[in-house]
Amino acid sequence: MLKTVIIGASGYTGAELALMVEKHPELTLSGLYVSENSVDAGKPISQLHGKLLGLVDQPVQALVSPEQVAQDCDVVFLATAHEVSHDLAPTFLENGCVVLDLSGAYRVQAEGFYPQYYGFEHTNSQWLDQAIYGLAEWNEEQIAQAQLIAVPGCYPTASQLAIKPLVESNLLDLNQWPVINATSGVTGAGRKATMTNSFCEVSLQPYGVFAHRHQPEIASHLGCDVIFTPHLGNFKRGILATITMKLADGVNEQQIEKAFGEAYQGKPAVRVLETIPRLQNVENTPFCDIGWKVQGQHIIVVSAIDNLLKGASSQAMQCLNIRYGFPILTSLV
Repeated sequence: MLKTVIIGASGYTGAELALMVEKHPELTLSGLYVSENSVDAGKPISQLHGKLLGLVDQPVQALVSPEQVAQDCDVVFLATAHEVSHDLAPTFLENGCVVLDLSGAYRVQAEGFYPQYYGFEHTNSQWLDQAIYGLAEWNEEQIAQAQLIAVPGCYPTASQLAIKPLVESNLLDLNQWPVINATSGVTGAGRKATMTNSFCEVSLQPYGVFAHRHQPEIASHLGCDVIFTPHLGNFKRGILATITMKLADGVNEQQIEKAFGEAYQGKPAVRVLETIPRLQNVENTPFCDIGWKVQGQHIIVVSAIDNLLKGASSQAMQCLNIRYGFPILTSLV
């Protein structure tokens, strides 16, 4: 059994991970941690997240000594803020742990990216260079050998799974950049109460226009420029991405169908539909649903995921399953 630790366990993603680890036949949940000054320290996780009552009742502990925790675990999930993951990951890596980081701290290898988009200087370049991007359906071979897996963000997951088959099959005219309009539920903003995610204040609106940090993440890993506009929706969970692209000359629907079929054959977490996806069909599931329509030389591809699951915790668990050779949906369905 792999001794597994979750840091940042009191948040929405941490709670989902705790349940997955508890259900996994090859893992043992050896610790749930939060920062030393967290008001959640000392409370059972089931008191913080009532759906875990009777399933996971372990107390959440203050992380006083990362070095000590690292010496007694095999796997760590970092469901922490970007700067915290940046600082913590090396301690666990140097102690031989496999690290699955759900923050953005190790996702993009580009000079100047972190000061510009995350507001801090990245000082762990040796680990950043070794990090493997955890887009599970596309990087299986690398993930299987990785010690540090940078789990993609929720918007980048929904966007890339919809676009990548067409890019890889050279079916797009990339002189016209793919245009991504994506809407997320408010759980994407985290559990901490703010005016932004207050029930009485949430209203459908775009944000981060031409300036969102996920745009360069998506572009970097797709290998092409995109226009990305995120929206906040007045619902709890899920992401729906609607993506408009121009097809290359002469591309037909049979080629598109083949590209998606070949890309996701044998990939059970992606469901290619003959209809346009709906959020309610992916809520509380580890799946990404994808559908499309073509008119003339343009295609609109729609993808739907649960932002807390396929956009975070269940994708991280997929990566763990790949890393250790377990069936890919173990503990997820």
